[in-house]
Amino acid sequence: MKYLVCKEDLKKLGYKEHTASSIIKQAKIFMVYNRNIPFYKNRRLGLVPRDVVESLIGVKLDDKE
Repeated sequence: MKYLVCKEDLKKLGYKEHTASSIIKQAKIFMVYNRNIPFYKNRRLGLVPRDVVESLIGVKLDDKE
């Protein structure tokens, strides 16, 4: 089971390019301001925790991978 999610993972689930990028960006903002982890301020970072993405989109991601 993967604990980190990237834009490509979201695209494989059927999200469009811009929507997947937007979800990753929102997850990074959440990590910086709600969980106080400044590491996610890096604009080149494209991996975010799976649980944050699941809470943003409101759907449990598939565990098969």
